[in-house]
Amino acid sequence: MDRRRFLMVSALSPVAAMAVSSGTAFAANTPSPGGHSFSFAPDGSAFLLDGEPFQIRSGEMHPARIPVPYWRHRVRMAKAMGMNTVSLYVMWNYVEERPGVFDFRTDRRDVASFIRICQEEGMWVLLRPGPYVCGEWDLGGIPPYLLRYPDIKLRVRAADDPHYMAAARRYIRELARIVRPLLVANGGPVLMVQVENEYGSYGNDATYLAEVRQAWIDAGVDGPFYTEDGLGQVEANHTNVPGGAVALSGGDAPSVAQARTAFPSVPAMAGEVYPGWLTHWGDDGFQGADTDISGTLKGLMDGKLSFNLYMIHGGTSFGFFAGANADDLSGDYQPDITSYDYCAPVTEQGAKGPRYDAYRDLIGGYLSVPPPAVPDPVPTLAGPSVTPRPYASLWDNLPPALPAADTVNPQPFETYGQNSGFVLYRRRLADYAGGALDIRWVHDYATVFVNGAYAGGFSRPRIPDALASTLNVTNGNAPLTLPTGQAPDPVLDILVEGMGRTNYGHALVDRKGILESVTLAGGDPLTGWETRLLPMDERFVRGLRPKVSDPHRPGLFFRATLDLKEPADTYLDLSGWTKGVVWVNGTNLGRYWQLGPQHRLYCPAPWLRRGSNEILVFDLHRTEPKPIGLTSTLG
Repeated sequence: MDRRRFLMVSALSPVAAMAVSSGTAFAANTPSPGGHSFSFAPDGSAFLLDGEPFQIRSGEMHPARIPVPYWRHRVRMAKAMGMNTVSLYVMWNYVEERPGVFDFRTDRRDVASFIRICQEEGMWVLLRPGPYVCGEWDLGGIPPYLLRYPDIKLRVRAADDPHYMAAARRYIRELARIVRPLLVANGGPVLMVQVENEYGSYGNDATYLAEVRQAWIDAGVDGPFYTEDGLGQVEANHTNVPGGAVALSGGDAPSVAQARTAFPSVPAMAGEVYPGWLTHWGDDGFQGADTDISGTLKGLMDGKLSFNLYMIHGGTSFGFFAGANADDLSGDYQPDITSYDYCAPVTEQGAKGPRYDAYRDLIGGYLSVPPPAVPDPVPTLAGPSVTPRPYASLWDNLPPALPAADTVNPQPFETYGQNSGFVLYRRRLADYAGGALDIRWVHDYATVFVNGAYAGGFSRPRIPDALASTLNVTNGNAPLTLPTGQAPDPVLDILVEGMGRTNYGHALVDRKGILESVTLAGGDPLTGWETRLLPMDERFVRGLRPKVSDPHRPGLFFRATLDLKEPADTYLDLSGWTKGVVWVNGTNLGRYWQLGPQHRLYCPAPWLRRGSNEILVFDLHRTEPKPIGLTSTLG
């Protein structure tokens, strides 16, 4: 059968919806019992379910960004807004952090369990597994371990870079084992699998897309497939795949019609309709708050056209997984905040956003059966505050230095197999007389010390002059003038924080740490470094020794105990702090920065407990603590 003309697969229905935790029962809006089929109309005019036109009404959410106990609640919030489908990314670098070591079972990595929840709630699924996803996620979901290869090329065919495609095939093979039973053909809810993501914004190599598609087929997943691109990109670069549907980023009814003209043999849908937008550190506020997609939704519903809201619920880029953007020409680097609230209809905390009810009413007005009741809100906690005390100094918790043979020259994180966190580069300076410290290049933020005294820093993200002056931080890797009058042969410490890797555009090869060289006062590059890896992972934090030899030296961990009678969702207000990371009961909530606009970090109730809770703060600049208040909202 010509797959470009007609694609027919059989499936079983999702099971009936279960009762919400609050006790409110939802009616299951599921197909009738028995066999079902999902297909493309022979002329490409529609998606078909049981041979009848089927409108995909999808909302995007990512299990990696949602605490597991809330997965079902968020799916129900989407269903109550009139959706019948959930779209989700699988982040490759979240399930394979080390080469060949896969984890599809623990915590938010258990993609299969999330998909089964969707099925139990009577929802279909669009699977977006990459290997590249973008998603404002570190390196667009591609594993940083690939950056250890000096000449690595990403998102290319095997002939152009064997390392990338071999790793991608390995990932697809492992994921396919999990996905196969969940495909619509095998009784699961997965309607379609996306091949790559927005490749038309990156390249036009049909062979590369064919190799990704073939990797799925070789692993036993033969579709249905679809691609995602902006209309202009897919028209110019023809980055669709044979027999695959076309989804449009920023799509609306007119663009779907245009895509149908350009690609008449397969259906088209609005694959990413943006109800909000992403936010960078340093933006003047949370982006997307003024967006109203009512007109777009009306056009799609009038035409009975399929669509996906990106995002219906954004969630949180917990830990070190928030990504970044970098301009391909200027190189300007803009890291993303920890929150992925996105000003979506369902907030980061899972509550109704300002336009949730309006969109629900609009969509519900077109449905023969009204959407189910909106789930009860998750309880929140606000009011108390705690003031941490100095607990441990980074300088009293340094791991052993790497072998000298590996650290003659400073190298980026990836050379040493470290994905995220911090790295300390240390060297004694003979015949020191001060001068300009020039680093090529700091990725992304560094604090510098001479004989233990703070001497300033480097910020790859551009920060306001007033803040740069206050912290004595140079912008954009400009040289930093070091102090004179030091003891002979002082120790130079450069502590580098890796922030989010670029997740969009052609600057994806975004290594962290010191990339090339360090010079002082115009001399030759400094060699012979002591390099210490500081991943700041859960194991490192658990092993901290509670020792502070020098309380005046920045680089301190502060600890507080929060006593709770009953856990509830809350936000930790860090508006009095400078720049760092927060852990609650050992779980990394993410980065904070006085640069804003985010000053509050989401702390979900399942990560808290009755009684004593530990809050641990690592701040790059502060030596005196500030109170941390608890609030119920992001801002």
